[in-house]
Amino acid sequence: QVQLVESGGGLVQAGGSLRLSCAASGLTFSSYSMGWFRQAPGKEREFVAAISASGGSTSYADSVKGRFTMSRDNAKNAVYLQMNSLKPEDTGVYYCAARVYGGTLYSSQSEYQYWGQGTQVTVSS
Repeated sequence: QVQLVESGGGLVQAGGSLRLSCAASGLTFSSYSMGWFRQAPGKEREFVAAISASGGSTSYADSVKGRFTMSRDNAKNAVYLQMNSLKPEDTGVYYCAARVYGGTLYSSQSEYQYWGQGTQVTVSS
């Protein structure tokens, strides 16, 4: 049974930083690309970042480029999202997701097979 468990969310002031983690189990982690998505209150879930199976390629939403960095540790079956210079509009529930890697990074949530339960990030102004 595949499980993705996010952690590291919390309340932070604007301009601050948070590091999210996602621990994966029940899958051959090094064969999966991973993504981070977020959902703000009253809005649809949106793409944040994605990383290839090896970690050699990443993709980011324009809204987070230069502020967020996604990484992975295949030895620990984990992915991370380092979030710097946080803004109130970054507030939301952050989800990690997994899909078998086929050479392309996807920003569409429909492309991902497995999802975590999410972790809340709140950025105060």
